[in-house]
Amino acid sequence: MRCLPAIACLLVAAAWPAFAADVIVHLRDGQGHAVNDAVVWLTSENAAAAAVPAGPAATHVIDQRNETFVPYVQLLRPGDKVVFRNSDSTRHHVYSFAAIKTFEFVLRPGESSPALLMDHTGIAAVGCNIHDHMVTYLFVSTEPAIAMSGHGEAVLGHLGVGRYVVHVWHPQLHPGRPTPTQAVTVAADSDAVQLSLSLSLLPDPRGFMDREHLDY
Repeated sequence: MRCLPAIACLLVAAAWPAFAADVIVHLRDGQGHAVNDAVVWLTSENAAAAAVPAGPAATHVIDQRNETFVPYVQLLRPGDKVVFRNSDSTRHHVYSFAAIKTFEFVLRPGESSPALLMDHTGIAAVGCNIHDHMVTYLFVSTEPAIAMSGHGEAVLGHLGVGRYVVHVWHPQLHPGRPTPTQAVTVAADSDAVQLSLSLSLLPDPRGFMDREHLDY
């Protein structure tokens, strides 16, 4: 592949590790079911082994369909923005008491909120003051190696040789317990490192108001 000008090639090459491997984390609950919507990230004992930093800020849309926030969990970087869109035929009152961002928007059918800047790291639980069963989570992080699980799998790519610790967060983990962790080593001959984690999860909170977490 040609790359013009030449300086662009040098910058791209410098951004990626000379060696890169994937860590693939398989997540299951206590019944063996695939766990989706988990945030998985790596910390490293060797700073030189960190993954490639995130790109420019983005704007994410949290939709409201069938009295459900979609997605259930949204992963963001500081500086990203969030827009709440009401695709239902009923009014919604979106709000959060989170320490990282307090806000509220009353949205009529078809309306969208102004873009909300998420400028602090942390977790914001968001509810609807009209429909108590609605909840979504904004997970804002600066971790360079981070991913969301889909189909029970999270892939963290472009990792250099080194020792890492895998961390997992999910909205249905038991409050007050440490987040699950597991050590993993990426060796020089690794293309992909596979590991499995079993999570003990509470029932899906979208059937009732998750007020216990709304101070996130």
